[in-house]
Amino acid sequence: MVSARAVAETVRDPELPMLTLADLGVLREVSESDGAVTVSITPTYTGCPAMDTMRDDLVHALRDAGYSRVEVRTVLQPAWSTDWISERGRRALAEAGIAPPGSAPRRPAGPIPLTLSPPVRRVSCPRCGSADTELVSQFGATACKSLLRCRSCDEPFEHVKEI
Repeated sequence: MVSARAVAETVRDPELPMLTLADLGVLREVSESDGAVTVSITPTYTGCPAMDTMRDDLVHALRDAGYSRVEVRTVLQPAWSTDWISERGRRALAEAGIAPPGSAPRRPAGPIPLTLSPPVRRVSCPRCGSADTELVSQFGATACKSLLRCRSCDEPFEHVKEI
């Protein structure tokens, strides 16, 4: 029988199907004990609408692989960060025409300062590589992505926001 971890690592993200949950960094832990499998996942955003689908897909994949008792737990600490996306995942995003995130912002401990303007991001076009891009919408098809347009090749593209 294939290990539960190996099975869980094949499950794809429902919103970014070019990535596995492992590549996205939401697959935290997989353990086997007395014939039961426990999987821990962390949402990318609070209220992420894909969490139920991720959970269902993990349960189905593991049951199809012969694991009859499967529990999927949601782990909120530490909070997910785009820094957890694997290098393979970043390449897959770019190959799919989605600009991968840069490094997540670093914040000092303590209160988070209130800013009224969106963060300034320098995002290169995943198609032509130009840095001459403009923000079209702070939100793309999902809350974790923004929509941009390349001024060089005139193509729109999505960008996974750094968090």
